[in-house]
Amino acid sequence: MLDYVVPVTKLIDQLERLPGIGRKSAQRLAFYILRSNREEANRLIEAIVEVKEKIILCSTCHNITDQDPCFFCTSPTRDHRQILVVEEPYNLVTVERTREYKGLYHVLHGALSPIRGIGPDQLKIKSLLERLRSGEVEEIILATNPNTEGEATANYLSRLLKPLGVRATRIAMGVPVGSDLEFADEVTMNKALANRHEV
Repeated sequence: MLDYVVPVTKLIDQLERLPGIGRKSAQRLAFYILRSNREEANRLIEAIVEVKEKIILCSTCHNITDQDPCFFCTSPTRDHRQILVVEEPYNLVTVERTREYKGLYHVLHGALSPIRGIGPDQLKIKSLLERLRSGEVEEIILATNPNTEGEATANYLSRLLKPLGVRATRIAMGVPVGSDLEFADEVTMNKALANRHEV
């Protein structure tokens, strides 16, 4: 079997380590980079270096930011009585795109997963509880993913929050807008029925 020269093989190996990138995709990306001019390659390198040097986690909500505390935590227009809890920073972006939610955020950086060795101590749960000490927060909205790990995380958090007198709510789940019922699985349909509302 023909092997690539060492620098190309190293690049393919590194690209293959990225999530969702298999060997074939890594090869395509490596050859795209190889064909691109030096300026394009340098821009990619600079973007990677800049993100590693300038991006930090907000000390309050743990979102990715280039200033601490982040824009959301320092904004006087945000509702400080609500905190929406998400698993990852990209989940926060999805919520913001709706332009409906005006409260604060808290990023856990994962979900409970005993199989993968992720327990409460590996998540940003302790700092969430510390944020409640001010007494300003009235509601925690649990927006973890609607999968086994996300549900376990939401249930764990709701049990922690109940004795603290803070209202804990869970985002609604069910059939996505624009889809057909014939494509909904049993769990999705069950959630849709359980979260029905009066019209």
